[in-house]
Amino acid sequence: MDVIDLVLTICLVSNPSNCREERLHFENRGSLNICVFTAPTEIAKWAQEHPNHRVVRWKCAYPSEERTL
Repeated sequence: MDVIDLVLTICLVSNPSNCREERLHFENRGSLNICVFTAPTEIAKWAQEHPNHRVVRWKCAYPSEERTL
């Protein structure tokens, strides 16, 4: 399956300097533009499920070739 990653930079609400990257994997439905269009909804869902974290940045990207799912 061909995938696209929604890459979130997230920080702890209680410690905003403690940040990390979280990757959500989605089926590639044609282009990064579709990911960008659907990302806000997926980010809102993720944020609701993780109330102790805050999304501070995001982007859509193709996964690197050396990474396996």
